[in-house]
Amino acid sequence: MTFSDFVGIPHVDLGRDRAGVDCYGLLRLVYAEMLSVDLPSFAGAYASCSEHARLGALVAGEADAGPWQRVGDVQIYDALVFRVGRHDCHVAVAVDRTRMLHVHARSSSVIVPRNDPMWRDRFSGAYRHEALL
Repeated sequence: MTFSDFVGIPHVDLGRDRAGVDCYGLLRLVYAEMLSVDLPSFAGAYASCSEHARLGALVAGEADAGPWQRVGDVQIYDALVFRVGRHDCHVAVAVDRTRMLHVHARSSSVIVPRNDPMWRDRFSGAYRHEALL
């Protein structure tokens, strides 16, 4: 299985499977299918993607006591957190040091360069799951 196998999965608010995902659902699906790591679904943690200002904080906030550790060097499978507006609320998966897999609220999942102008200045941090340490 490769990251290309996830390209084209449609965006669905709160989606958690191949029928449709939100950005965290895509991270969760990649971890389950490629790494056999079950991430929590965070069901009920946010009402919809348009209201998920806490989403990045769910990953970043777990860095203190949970399975995520903030890292400075991006590696494959790291969770990449981005600001949208004033909040850390978008998560992508590092495909390698320069590209990421993410799903946009108005499209489907794609692989794009991390330095894509839309995302470059919104980058908040990279987090590595304990299963990868």
